[in-house]
Amino acid sequence: MTSEQWGPAVRLLWGPPPAGPARGPKRGLTLEGIARAGIAIADAEGLAGASMQRVAAELAVTKMALYRYVPGKAELVALMVEGAMPAAEPSPGGPWRERLEAWARGLLAGLRLHPWLLEATVGVRVMGPRELEWMERALAALDGCGLTGAEAMDAVVLLAGHVRGIAEQERAVGAGPGSAAGSTTEGPDAQLAAVLGEVMRTHAERFPALGAALASVAEHGGQDQALEFGLGRILDGLELLMARRAAGT
Repeated sequence: MTSEQWGPAVRLLWGPPPAGPARGPKRGLTLEGIARAGIAIADAEGLAGASMQRVAAELAVTKMALYRYVPGKAELVALMVEGAMPAAEPSPGGPWRERLEAWARGLLAGLRLHPWLLEATVGVRVMGPRELEWMERALAALDGCGLTGAEAMDAVVLLAGHVRGIAEQERAVGAGPGSAAGSTTEGPDAQLAAVLGEVMRTHAERFPALGAALASVAEHGGQDQALEFGLGRILDGLELLMARRAAGT
């Protein structure tokens, strides 16, 4: 998209709230109300269900009336993302590692509550104040840790990617709060182990390492810990990099 194409979304997300539609009778619509309607539809039916026509019907207005407030689907989705993103909690202070752990868990909670955010927050697009506030909180936690600006940004992207990967997996198997299926109490690791267990009953000799890993999980546990394991390893790596920087190596 060009900067001209981004213009409407920038104005909706960052400009002063409009007093009303540019023309025609006032319908009592607000950008917040439009976003809430779209969010409710997306929560129930997925992002594809939140069309301009569907949102207009939910608000009991014509599609043309909705266009007077929101010029298209891209801008509608931008408003929905801004409305659905949970407010980033102010940084409580304390060690950077604890702050980033809390940040990652909070982000996952938001994606679990509104799984369609995974689709809506990809690609080059305009981000609103709430979404940028999440980035601000993570970067603030790394301030003064010896990383360059580029490294801090990459660290945040790495953490967000790990969280998104967990949320995507949960959504795919219907596990976790806010998932589309939501019919199972088992996490994705447990479900995968159950499927693999069936296969390994007859093919264990072909995959000895996998069989040993599954046997260890069955004996000692450790399923559905991917979030904590990956988060810990990412933060371990950042801590090692910080130590090397501090030592001048």
